[in-house]
Amino acid sequence: MSGTTSTRVKVLIIGVGFGGLYAARTLINKPVDVVLVDRQNFHTFTPLLYQVATCALDPSEIAYPVRGIFYNYTNVRFLMGEVEAIDPTQKRVTVKSNGETRFEPYHYLIIAAGSVTNYFGNANLAKFAFGLKGLNDAVALRNHILTMFERAAWTEDYDRREALTTLVVVGGGPTGLETAGALYELYNDVLHKEFPQLKDTHAKVFLIEATDRLLAPYPSKLREAALRQLMSLGVQVILNQSLEEIGVDYVRLNNGLTIPTHTLIWAAGVKASAIAEMLHVPLQRMGRVPVKTSMEAVGLEDIYVVGDMAYSEDEGGQPHPMVIQVAKQQGILAAKNILRRLEGRPEQAFKYHDLGIMATIGRSRAVAWIYNRISLSGYVAWIAWLGLHLIWLMGFRNQLNVLVNWVWNYLTYDRSVRIILDLPQREQEANHEVATEDSLP
Repeated sequence: MSGTTSTRVKVLIIGVGFGGLYAARTLINKPVDVVLVDRQNFHTFTPLLYQVATCALDPSEIAYPVRGIFYNYTNVRFLMGEVEAIDPTQKRVTVKSNGETRFEPYHYLIIAAGSVTNYFGNANLAKFAFGLKGLNDAVALRNHILTMFERAAWTEDYDRREALTTLVVVGGGPTGLETAGALYELYNDVLHKEFPQLKDTHAKVFLIEATDRLLAPYPSKLREAALRQLMSLGVQVILNQSLEEIGVDYVRLNNGLTIPTHTLIWAAGVKASAIAEMLHVPLQRMGRVPVKTSMEAVGLEDIYVVGDMAYSEDEGGQPHPMVIQVAKQQGILAAKNILRRLEGRPEQAFKYHDLGIMATIGRSRAVAWIYNRISLSGYVAWIAWLGLHLIWLMGFRNQLNVLVNWVWNYLTYDRSVRIILDLPQREQEANHEVATEDSLP
């Protein structure tokens, strides 16, 4: 085979999210050499990103080094770098790191690069809104929120203080609800005590959803319960409205309502990683790669695509959701199908085993739809959410640290991770724009 020299079959996996990680785990101690490629050297437990952004957890508590996961397995190695090109003809992937480029050959390729925030081509949205898809996003948002409150403590202008402490979340899915609820609790439980200068200021959290419902895939009973719990917490929910205009210090809805704010969090859209475009095949909605039931990409040999990047449909003709359980199950199946091919056995078709969906809304508030049969709401759903996420979190040290933090937060109403790190470039540019605007007569 062109571009390969090893006598053993080599499986190259792009991405160390849930799909790539579980594919690699399936191939441990199997008669193949596995190479994992990612631009970051850690796996992120993405369901808890919003807790990093809202000061409840430290970044290291939801991330685990890839090398630490596989150091004891001789047939798996990790390569940190950015994928720049995929050549299906030569069966090699171009990877760049620290200014150096190498061509990594493969016999089989599994692409599990996940998804990114979709701003739908809106330049102002991309410029002023914060996404929440990775650890860097969460830290940047945490820096920004804390900086806005520090800035509010400096100004004597009441309206400006209100704008600096008003937080807007767009998107009525689990990420939007969890983030909005956590933001309100961050202010109500912690920040309002630490900023006596803001005692006359009332921080506001808005959740905006373009449709007439939150948590669209959930049963109506749970959707209504989620709305009630969110509003009882203090979050202002606006349904049937979308963003019409975005600026550095405001958002305007399509009904004309203008909300003065310096913090806009976009949780209303994702799309497949740009790596999908490197395959040069027709893509489906949200840039997803069409795959066969075996998870092999349509029109490409020996290339499997899993997780958020893969477009596959269920028995009813609906696309599989872009959720963790789908990515894990597809990653495992892709790896097993490669082993079946090596053994001369037929590949198996993907069949999604839906374990259910859940979302936490705040302290003792949550909704859960287990196995599409059991509905839970309130405190019981919240306990179930905590327990399952703690079990799924990787690494005993991380599990212990998160448990201690959750217990501490519950008993003391405190959030200990309230440090402002060096601001990323985008935040510096936003600060510069605010300063320029303030200097106008």
